[in-house]
Amino acid sequence: MKYVFMLIGSVSLVLGVAGIFLPLLPTTPFLLLAAAMFFRSSPRAYRWLLGHRYLGPYIRSFREDHSIPLRAKIVALSLLWLTSLHCVVLIFDSWWLRAAMLAVALGVSCYILSFKTRRNAD
Repeated sequence: MKYVFMLIGSVSLVLGVAGIFLPLLPTTPFLLLAAAMFFRSSPRAYRWLLGHRYLGPYIRSFREDHSIPLRAKIVALSLLWLTSLHCVVLIFDSWWLRAAMLAVALGVSCYILSFKTRRNAD
């Protein structure tokens, strides 16, 4: 089972990092899943992830107080809406695709905004 957990953790880590750059792919759930899978499979990988310069503080603070830094919220929402509006205005022709894209963007925005905002970025 350790190998299965390690594989799931690795895939989750890749998806979490991709989610930093792709607005509709969630980052936090994948990073938290990666941490949980690494905890079960490899203490070394778990320590590496929590000690990572960029991902570690984000995972630790979210686990401790379920908050997202203000800068991360602003970047995520900005990229989300820029990408969504680009698709709605320039790419999608049918009204139902436009409506679906706006509904997804609104849902993701509500999800992001539902978390507490941490003002200091540490």
